[in-house]
Amino acid sequence: MNYSQVLEIASCTDPGMVRSHNEDSIASDPVHGLVVLADGMGGYNAGEVASGMATTVIATELAQQLAKTQPYEIDRETNQPIAARMIREQVIKANATIYHAAQSQPQYAGMGTTLLVCLFYDNKILVAHLGDSRLYRLRDGKFEQVTRDHSLLQEQIDSGILTAEQAKHAQHKNLVTKALGIDPVVEPEIREYDARPGDLYLLCSDGLCDMVDDEDIAMTLKALGGNLKLAAQQLVQMANDNGGKDNVSVILVRVLRAFPAPRGVIGKVLGWLK
Repeated sequence: MNYSQVLEIASCTDPGMVRSHNEDSIASDPVHGLVVLADGMGGYNAGEVASGMATTVIATELAQQLAKTQPYEIDRETNQPIAARMIREQVIKANATIYHAAQSQPQYAGMGTTLLVCLFYDNKILVAHLGDSRLYRLRDGKFEQVTRDHSLLQEQIDSGILTAEQAKHAQHKNLVTKALGIDPVVEPEIREYDARPGDLYLLCSDGLCDMVDDEDIAMTLKALGGNLKLAAQQLVQMANDNGGKDNVSVILVRVLRAFPAPRGVIGKVLGWLK
């Protein structure tokens, strides 16, 4: 199935007002319904290398797999759609690639990256993430955060040490507890949600949500949602207008219509022809 017919995708990435170069990396594959966002960390240029490796490895490898295997096909080992295994395997592969580079090349020592991968299929969105890059959803006028940050700050909120309001002004808010490429083995958090026509999804690095309140993000999406490219550019501009202390990246995905998996032999043939 060609998902470019059921999804509208727009993106924007910017170094911000303080950083000299952009360590964020984004990738989208509309045909296969795949979007990837990574926010790199490390020494000079190392974060840029890590995030670039993550998006390239995952987007390229998954595109090759999705050209041969549909994500809704049943995995014989789990009796579940194969999508989750496909993504997990590519995240683990990307982690090993980045970790090996960091261990073998001194200039890349300690590099890593957050990761957010979204795959649309069968009226669902499969989400894999590590770190504090976020996925939001605007549905029927309600704006909410879908992912939960893997960060020290989130742990402090969960344990009651800080309130959500106190967290906005806390120090060390960018310390993540999970990332890609830092440890030899990593396990991404993978969850599946229903996707409905009219849904608008926002993937972003913390350069957006640290600089712009959720309320203002929601207001912008509601006001400019009819033009996704303009909405993405405006969100980045708002982050920069508020100080732009970090790189900022945004991917917007709108579900235009339902996209159920083809059922039966005839359905599958028709799905390939769409």
